Amino acid sequence: MNQDRRDRLRDAAIAVLAREGGRGLTHRAVDAEAVVPSGTAKNYFPTRDALLRAAAERCAEQYRVPAATVAQTGPQTGPQTGPEAGPGPFDAAQLAALLAGLLRNAAGPGRTRVLAYLELRAEAARRPWLATLLDPVAAADFAAHAYLLRAAGLPAGPERARALTLALHGAVPHLLTGTPATLAAAGLDDLDRFTRELLAAVCEEETG
Repeated sequence: MNQDRRDRLRDAAIAVLAREGGRGLTHRAVDAEAVVPSGTAKNYFPTRDALLRAAAERCAEQYRVPAATVAQTGPQTGPQTGPEAGPGPFDAAQLAALLAGLLRNAAGPGRTRVLAYLELRAEAARRPWLATLLDPVAAADFAAHAYLLRAAGLPAGPERARALTLALHGAVPHLLTGTPATLAAAGLDDLDRFTRELLAAVCEEETG
């Protein structure tokens, strides 16, 4: 099959998921989004599960791109990358700026991809095979954030990497859907301040 057309259809599936949600993902909608003859998507991906798989695999392929393009000093996260992929930030200030940049990417240029990914996670709650495809995407962030903390000279135990990763993952849906009041309440109205304060909280030295 034509790989360029296959990728075009996979990108169209991501766009449909982001705009219409899981229920809107149909072969007809993907054909229309990709501007291809009716029936093309069904020829490449015969079932809806095949469409979901195609979108999940495309999201996994694209997931490492923001780290490579927004944060040139940091590691790429996502499948088939490791915490040794880049030199990392050199101090807490650089790491805070890097993380703020990744959040801006999620809310801006990467919005379509991230919305599609969140829709796929919801679908995965009912389709364990889909969760298997998506888990490496999120799981890679734990190792990547531990590496970033170490590279910045900050405490980087597993519990701190977990706290940082989960806080960042939790921030993303608010960035995509929150009202100004919600963003302000969450501290997400100023992403530079948010990531500085998050790092300070995560890396606060234990006492007692």
